[in-house]
Amino acid sequence: VAVLGLDRAALQEACDEASARGCVVIANYNCPGQLVISGSVEAVDAACAKLKEAGAKRALRLPVGGAFHSPLMEPAKVELEKAINEAPFQAPVCPIYQNVDAKPQTDPATIKANLIAQLTSSVRWTESVQNMIAAGADEFVECGPGKTLRGMIGRIDKTVKAHGVNE
Repeated sequence: VAVLGLDRAALQEACDEASARGCVVIANYNCPGQLVISGSVEAVDAACAKLKEAGAKRALRLPVGGAFHSPLMEPAKVELEKAINEAPFQAPVCPIYQNVDAKPQTDPATIKANLIAQLTSSVRWTESVQNMIAAGADEFVECGPGKTLRGMIGRIDKTVKAHGVNE
């Protein structure tokens, strides 16, 4: 569920209160004012009821096929870890910012570990973008259809450029 207009602390409190009904966590820190929760249907529904009380502008159910970026994805880690560990990795030519820790990484072993951890970890997009800007990035190019990431980047920092690959 995408949650609009509620800060991290209030959303975390709603998730904590709803966790008696099952697993519910903040799955995505997309941009200021836009967070996403993930988990079991019962716990997410319970959190949604609390979100309205806490002042959320909107709670929009997303059409997804699983409780991504939550502990409920733990069983899928076995296959993912096997595939990642079998894939050849080399040191990148530039730092890779992974959403699991939002830090620049160049060590192939760390990059592999983070790819595996991302399945059950929150997407720290806001922090990733902020860290890239702090390291000197001033232009972002979104590959693929849509403008979702560009919109988020604009809400994170209006001073940087964000455009699509065909623009």
